[in-house]
Amino acid sequence: MGRLGPTEIILILVVIILLFGAKKLPDMARSLGKSARILKSEAKAMKADDQQVTPVVVVDPPTPGAQEQSAPRTIEAACGDAADSPPVTEPSDAARR
Repeated sequence: MGRLGPTEIILILVVIILLFGAKKLPDMARSLGKSARILKSEAKAMKADDQQVTPVVVVDPPTPGAQEQSAPRTIEAACGDAADSPPVTEPSDAARR
């Protein structure tokens, strides 16, 4: 009862051709194949990333006076900001008070 015979398969194919048109079916099959290849390559890349071991770097916590001794940081413009704006140096602790 649940099996499809050759007559039912031919009927389903005729309905698909009538719905989508004979010209669009090869394009749809081609795009489906491209999508499947992209999905497969992305899944393979994700597996490769998971198998790579990344080294863990432990950083000592900063000492209380170390921030005053460090060089001032430069703040760069973010994506979407004005491209011609110059970089801005971060104000020191003395300037904040």
